[in-house]
Amino acid sequence: MHEVLHDQLMSMARYVRDPQHNAPPPGIEARRLAVYRQLFFGNVESLLAGGFPVLRASLGPKQWLPLIESFYADYRCQTPLFTEISGEFVDYLAEGGADAQGLPPWVVELAHYEWVEAALLLSDRREPAHDRKGDLLDGVPLLSNLAWPLAYQWPVSEIGPDYLPHEAPEQPTLVLAQRGADMKVHFSRLAPLAHALLDSLQERNCSGREHLAALAEVIGADSETILPQGLALLENLRAQGVVLGTRG
Repeated sequence: MHEVLHDQLMSMARYVRDPQHNAPPPGIEARRLAVYRQLFFGNVESLLAGGFPVLRASLGPKQWLPLIESFYADYRCQTPLFTEISGEFVDYLAEGGADAQGLPPWVVELAHYEWVEAALLLSDRREPAHDRKGDLLDGVPLLSNLAWPLAYQWPVSEIGPDYLPHEAPEQPTLVLAQRGADMKVHFSRLAPLAHALLDSLQERNCSGREHLAALAEVIGADSETILPQGLALLENLRAQGVVLGTRG
């Protein structure tokens, strides 16, 4: 009895997920199955449309709906939480879903850029222990968990229905996404040096002086010459709450 019920439920699930490639379960009217299909697929499509409005508008319904149908039919999400489906969709695109649908090459980055806002808004990560007034040169500067330096090949902040680029620009789009005290996510453009510094803070656990020395070596500058400018940048980032202070 249990095996029969299990088989019936799995047959229905496969059909609702992908009616083009799976037979309907026996004994259920096509009309009722269509209602279930529309209910489940409609919920997922509506959720993703709300999370990726620019991507949806840029692709248009002829590309958007087949993309969501493919995601719904083929991708196996690793979470049952609706709040995390947007992240699963970004993973699906990055793992080949966009290429399989023949979509423009900027789709993956634009989706990630839109996802970042929701991810930061919903983040429950707490800030680590830190010294708010610590020495940013000799101490270890600590980047806020709610401040993300981002780099994109495509101009994700400009893409929309009226601007669909065919070639990536020579310079990357460098962005800082930060959730502020107002519980809103703010995006700002970053200069290459600022992005490189934030990226270094994110990846390496060392003193501010060592971070700046490494950057000076990369750009071919004297480490002592770059210190005043680097320290001013670190202090400015601390004032904005991007850098919390030094590691406690």
